[in-house]
Amino acid sequence: MLIPTHSLRQEAFTIHNSPFIICTPPTKTLGIYAQVPFCASKCTFCNFSSQVAPQRVFHAYCSAVESEIERLPALYCSAGIDAELLRLPVDTIYFGGGTPSLLGAERLGGIARAIARRFGLASELEFTLELTPGSADDALLDSLRSLGVNRLSVGAQSFSDRELAAVGRLHSAADTVEQVLRARRAGYFNIGLDLIAGLPHQTEASWLETLKQVASLSPEHISVYLFEVDEKSRLGNEVLRHGDRYHADIVPDDDFMADAYETAREFLRTAGYEQYEISNFARAGFESRHNRKYWRLQPYIGLGAGAHSSDGLRRWSNEIAPETYQARLAQGESPIAESRSLSSQEQIEEFFFLGLRQCQGVDLEWARTRWGAARLAPWAHRISALQDDGLLERRDQRLRLPEQAYLVSNEVFEQFLI
Repeated sequence: MLIPTHSLRQEAFTIHNSPFIICTPPTKTLGIYAQVPFCASKCTFCNFSSQVAPQRVFHAYCSAVESEIERLPALYCSAGIDAELLRLPVDTIYFGGGTPSLLGAERLGGIARAIARRFGLASELEFTLELTPGSADDALLDSLRSLGVNRLSVGAQSFSDRELAAVGRLHSAADTVEQVLRARRAGYFNIGLDLIAGLPHQTEASWLETLKQVASLSPEHISVYLFEVDEKSRLGNEVLRHGDRYHADIVPDDDFMADAYETAREFLRTAGYEQYEISNFARAGFESRHNRKYWRLQPYIGLGAGAHSSDGLRRWSNEIAPETYQARLAQGESPIAESRSLSSQEQIEEFFFLGLRQCQGVDLEWARTRWGAARLAPWAHRISALQDDGLLERRDQRLRLPEQAYLVSNEVFEQFLI
């Protein structure tokens, strides 16, 4: 049954014979992230906890996620987490991965209906689903819309077939174009495309062509990520070892990625996209409301293997391995692997290094109201020093990164970790 939302005006309606509750949202709302850790192939640049698995494992995993949703109040109470969080109306749902579209409409629908039974949904719900080009046909797109999905995040990565093949992507540039056109015909008017700068074989000319191709599709949202060289991905590890497997010897250097990033910023600005976060651009009104919850320390709940959650005062996460996650639920145990309270210092650190990712920056007056001037005092000297170096700028009570500091943002954020 749905958790009561006594202070909310409610109006019932039905989707696929499942009762949903529309709630007029108060000031504080909740986001839900459902993790799908399965892919059709493992990209060489991927540093996420995902796996290639046969379809026969999907049903058991989805059943486990539904079980987690049903048992949330008890699971939270046993972990010392305030279950009052579950009473907040949900205004964003995000199915990510991995490739959620691989699960198909029936399994995705089971999770969506379990969410609807447990939570009240706000009237202006943003419901996002990630997919790879070619993974959603017309029937699936129609079914997803019936479930309430109204935003798609498409992992295009590049519009160069050579670059896509080099990192193990199974789709082509033409598949991306066709996927977006299919989505438009199915009635989706909020579509995002993800791009990666710094892939093997990428050149200035191919990157510019990718930007032109993505703009020609006129998505509402575009994310531009820089290839991250770290040991958690096969390609990143090979680059660090100075090897040549996975085309690691032809990964563009840091100077190229810096230029590619600035090229993207200028190109997308001219094409009518506003940059609202270091890696994200959108047409007016189409910013990712769900991702903004992370940057603004707003509460969100993660479901599934490896999913993370936060209420602003505490963080907790589930078992990473799907097999372990499923086994714990099957044995009547909690899938929560770690849970800890955040000190005031840790909360303030997150306020800065997450909030400063936003182009509008952070509100210092809001921070003083929440934590008090005395607790913010230890950061005053660092802020002044970064301002003197041109790495932060302040206008009244708002602090933000100047545009010239976007490429060195990680170095700036490190200064807020005491």
